[in-house]
Amino acid sequence: MERGKVTMDRNADAPWSKFDPEVYVDDNYRTPLEVDLLIVRLMRDYFTRCFDGAAPRSVRGVDVGAGANLYPALSMLPWCEKLLLLEFAPPNVEYLEKQVSPAGYDIAWDPFWDVLREAPAYGAVDRPRDRIGEVTRVEQGSLFDLGGGTRRWDLGTMFFVADSMSEAPEEFHRGVRCFMGALAGGAPFAAAFMKESVGYRVGDHDYPAYRVNEATVAQSLEPFTGELEIHDLHHSVRPGHEGMLLALGRRNTEVAAP
Repeated sequence: MERGKVTMDRNADAPWSKFDPEVYVDDNYRTPLEVDLLIVRLMRDYFTRCFDGAAPRSVRGVDVGAGANLYPALSMLPWCEKLLLLEFAPPNVEYLEKQVSPAGYDIAWDPFWDVLREAPAYGAVDRPRDRIGEVTRVEQGSLFDLGGGTRRWDLGTMFFVADSMSEAPEEFHRGVRCFMGALAGGAPFAAAFMKESVGYRVGDHDYPAYRVNEATVAQSLEPFTGELEIHDLHHSVRPGHEGMLLALGRRNTEVAAP
């Protein structure tokens, strides 16, 4: 590297085609971590409040950058008549398609559903494996593809995406704008971020991250929502970061293009 020159890994430079979802699930979800179960409880309770405890099954939901993580989709399941899992990495697309196939999702996700179904709206979902297969579609695409688009969703999640795809600050902020711009006015959302992450490794490959803290996340989201709560969970799951942040809120009713 040239002396004094700073290299910056951007989203397009990361080896997404080599992402190993099975390793990722084994490392992060096969044995449920208490911090993830806490996140699931917080999402469950927030979405339940937003929908007044009812399960209308009349909204369109989206999980942006779904990756090899099914619990954000499960958290939206009672409310959705249609649910889109948007994912860029081909191995993750294949993994997600298997999870929503007629064979049903992996037993690794049962403990997360067990936490969700403690709330009546989730407990009322009969055969969640069948239900998620009936309402869910997997689409290969980039978070950035949402920018300037016309599609809007009534409920959305984005977990460890905008901050975990690039070291570039403009790509982080663009990612947040694209996610929020894809939500309809009044749409509840949940977004999670790795606090002060310096990057992460999956199998034999390294992936970039943009270092964020509570102030960074608040600054990026506040223009799009008048209702925002950020939970600093103070729980590290691996070296190279300082915890997790969970943002819960509603999209402004006046929606501007991202």
